Amino acid sequence: VPPDAALPTPASGFQRALAYRWLWSFALLVFIADQLTKLWIIHRLPLGSYGPRGITIFPGFFNLVHVGNTGAAWSMFSGRSTMLALLALATLTAIFFYRKHLGLHQTVPQFCFGLLCGGTVGNLLDRLKHGHVIDFLDFHFGDYIFPTFNVADSAICIGVFSYIWWSLKQPEPPAAASDQ
Repeated sequence: VPPDAALPTPASGFQRALAYRWLWSFALLVFIADQLTKLWIIHRLPLGSYGPRGITIFPGFFNLVHVGNTGAAWSMFSGRSTMLALLALATLTAIFFYRKHLGLHQTVPQFCFGLLCGGTVGNLLDRLKHGHVIDFLDFHFGDYIFPTFNVADSAICIGVFSYIWWSLKQPEPPAAASDQ
């Protein structure tokens, strides 16, 4: 570089954060929706409201309930809320440090990770505030009762599966030339 050539000005922290505006927007939207729905459930139903103590929306299919889950999906790792909170923090940290490798400069991955991060932060806040995650969406399919979940859980699942689908649709990188 010639000594009199102007070097590019580094982007400010605000400009760098703005590059991830869709991630921030979707994360905030999910977080707010999750926390508002949980707040409504907390004020509407006492903890442990399940079955006839819940609110029937579609008989035999969909109820609103209020249960505390100290585990992860399907109550795996029940009673390990602290470990799961640390895992959530580690996940958010890894996303931050690997954001370039995850393709977060593109809109679709920002949407996917916005859902994932918003849901993760929503459930993390529950663990820190209540010692468990508040679940309230209760679906029944005949004799099968699907594990109770919440808005954050839905966003996390949609975000993860959308990112996997998007990743599989990406073209393969060009193969390196081999010396033969």
